[in-house]
Amino acid sequence: MKTATSSSSIPENQTTSLISAKPPRRSLWSFFQRWEWILVALILGVVFLNSQLSPYFLNAQNISRTSSDFMEMGLMMLAMVFVIVTGNIDLSVASNLGMSASFMGWLFNMGVNIWVAALAAVMLGTLGGLLNGALIAKLKLPSLVVTLGTYAFFRGIAYVLLGDEAARGYPEAFTFIGQGKITGTLVPVPVALFVVLALIFGLVLHKTTFGRRLYAIGNNEQAARYSGVPVDRIKIIIFTLSGFMAALSAIIMAARFGSTRPDIATGMELSVITAAVLGGVDTNGGVGTMPGAVLSLALIGLMKFGMGLLNIQGQVQGIAIGLLLIFSILIPNLARQFSGKSLRPGPRAILPALGVTLLFVLFFVFFFWSRAPVIAGG
Repeated sequence: MKTATSSSSIPENQTTSLISAKPPRRSLWSFFQRWEWILVALILGVVFLNSQLSPYFLNAQNISRTSSDFMEMGLMMLAMVFVIVTGNIDLSVASNLGMSASFMGWLFNMGVNIWVAALAAVMLGTLGGLLNGALIAKLKLPSLVVTLGTYAFFRGIAYVLLGDEAARGYPEAFTFIGQGKITGTLVPVPVALFVVLALIFGLVLHKTTFGRRLYAIGNNEQAARYSGVPVDRIKIIIFTLSGFMAALSAIIMAARFGSTRPDIATGMELSVITAAVLGGVDTNGGVGTMPGAVLSLALIGLMKFGMGLLNIQGQVQGIAIGLLLIFSILIPNLARQFSGKSLRPGPRAILPALGVTLLFVLFFVFFFWSRAPVIAGG
C-alpha cells in the first residue's frame, strides 16, 4: 500500500519561501498618490487663490456662514456614495427634497404643528426612497430610468402641494435647526450634524460587513448574488436611506431659509453627484471612499464661496460644477490609460486629455468674461 506524500510537487525549500512570502509594502510615494491627497492639494490651491483675490475669504464669520449653505448637499451626498458604490444612481434626491419640504410647508399652512409636519415630511421622503428601491430591486429596472421618472414625479407633487405660494412664518425654535450655532462656537448646527453623520456613514462603509457588501455589489452584482449577498434587500435599504437623507435635508434647508417654495433645491442633484464622483467614487461601482467624498464637498463649497465673493455669475458657477463632474470622470480613465508599462500615451488617452484641456480653457474664458463688469466698475 502506497502512502501519498504532500511534498511531491513542490520542493521543501520552495514551499517554505511561498509560505513566508509577504505582500510588498506600499511606498510613501504611492501613499501620497491617493486621490484624497490630490483633493487636499486642490483645496489648498483654491484657498490660496481665493485669499489672494478677496480679503474676505478667510474671514471666520464668512466661512461659518457659508459652510451652512452646502450642508444639505453634503447630507444627500453621504447616501449617494452608498448608491454609486453599488453601481447605481439616484437622480431624484433634489426633487425628493422639494417634495418633502413642500409637504411640510403645506401641512404647516393647514395649521399642523411644525414638528408634526416635519416628521410627516421625513416619512414621505423616506417612502419616496423606498419606492425607488422597490422598483429597482423587485422589477429589475435600471436606477437611471427609475430615478429620472421619480425626479419629475416628486417635483410635480411639490408644485401640486404649494403651487405658486410659499410656506413661511416658521417658529424660531424650528429655524434654529438651520440658522443656529453650537453654543459658544461659530460652528453651525447643520455642520455639526453633517460631521456626526459623515463619521457614521464612513464607519459603516469601511468597517462593517454591510459596507463590504456594497463594494461587492458594485464590483460584480451577479457574483455577489451567487455568494449569498442579499442584493435586492441592500438596494432597497440604500435607496430608502437616500430618501431619508433627502427629507432630512429638506427640513434643514427649510429651517435655514425660513420658508418653503416648490422649486426649492432645483438642480441640486448635479452638485450632489459631482461631490460624490469628484471624491473618487467610480460611477461603474465598487470604488470610492467616504473621506474622498467629504474632501470633494469641501472643495466644491470653497470654490462656490470664492466665486460668490468675486461676483461670478450663477450660470458660470454652474459651468464650473459641470466641468468638475466631467473632470472627475475623465481623470480616472486617463490614469488607467497611463498605468501601463509604457509612458507614451496612446490615442485613447490623447483625445480625452485634449478635451479636458479645452474645457478648462473655455471655463477660464467664461470666468474672466463674467468678472469683466466687476473689474470695469472698479
